[in-house]
Amino acid sequence: MGSLYVAQQGCTLSLKNEMVIIKQGQVVIDQVQLPLLEQILIFGQSQVTTQLIRACLKRQIPIAYLSRMGYCYGRIVAIETGYRQLSRYQQQLTDEECLKTARMIVQAKLKNSRVLLIRHQRRHGSEAIKSIIQTLAHLAEQCQQADSIPRLMGIEGIGAASYFQGFGDCLIHDDFIFTARSRRPPGNPVNAMLSFGYQVLWNHLLSLIELKGLDPYFACLHQGGYRHAALASDLIEEFRAAIVDSLTLYLINRKLMDPVQDFEFRDGGCFLNERGRKIYLRAFLMRMEESLVASDQSSQPRWHCLSVQVDTYKRFVYQPVDGYKPYLIR
Repeated sequence: MGSLYVAQQGCTLSLKNEMVIIKQGQVVIDQVQLPLLEQILIFGQSQVTTQLIRACLKRQIPIAYLSRMGYCYGRIVAIETGYRQLSRYQQQLTDEECLKTARMIVQAKLKNSRVLLIRHQRRHGSEAIKSIIQTLAHLAEQCQQADSIPRLMGIEGIGAASYFQGFGDCLIHDDFIFTARSRRPPGNPVNAMLSFGYQVLWNHLLSLIELKGLDPYFACLHQGGYRHAALASDLIEEFRAAIVDSLTLYLINRKLMDPVQDFEFRDGGCFLNERGRKIYLRAFLMRMEESLVASDQSSQPRWHCLSVQVDTYKRFVYQPVDGYKPYLIR
């Protein structure tokens, strides 16, 4: 998936001969071929020319405007009618079909979280993590007995709280302390990295959902509403541990992030600064471009997993009797 990140402040994006030109003042800092892009993400204060906006609309390349910590203010997208037909199918899903799918999503989230902890347990042998692994296995089994979405969300909440206790034990960098998940605002550098990563991943999934014709506001687990693309919130659950959490652990444990130089404290919270965002986004891109063996035994970049999962959900919408198969870490 070709994505252009603009994390530096005060940039101008323009178009010249099918090339996106990124300037900071009068200095050209990057050039990217427009036909190779699937989305543009702008963090903070940068400008896009009308010429480039029109070209992106023509090619159905969404432009997302985000805060410097990754919160999405909004997106420029082409006028689309393609997902209206699929939207009707999404709205016709029964309560039982939605509940069954929501169970699968939460169960996959718990299983993938458990796999991440198991991998750390094998390397470091933590007794505390061993107990949490057992708890997550038990909660994953309970998902299939949940008779309502609120009950399922309760199981997910207990699982997330247990998992993040173990996640903190996976950190081996003494300068990064993590005791619990905090959001809006994130309370420390680890939470800042998690929040930023989730927002970036959420936007990628939202782009794929729109590109493949699904209505992002109709979902099974989360409730859609004003400014909430619930389907992206559903599908991200399967990938949190596999992509964002594992990347956060890698960056911290390999000492690629500095707790002083890469973060700033403001507005009652902690956020990645410009230097930190650059490091994180560079590592995120490298991680997503890594080759994995797909189900057909072909070698595909990690981006392919996201695309495949959105396609899987799309097939479920057309054929709900077949059920939804979530993404599981192998």
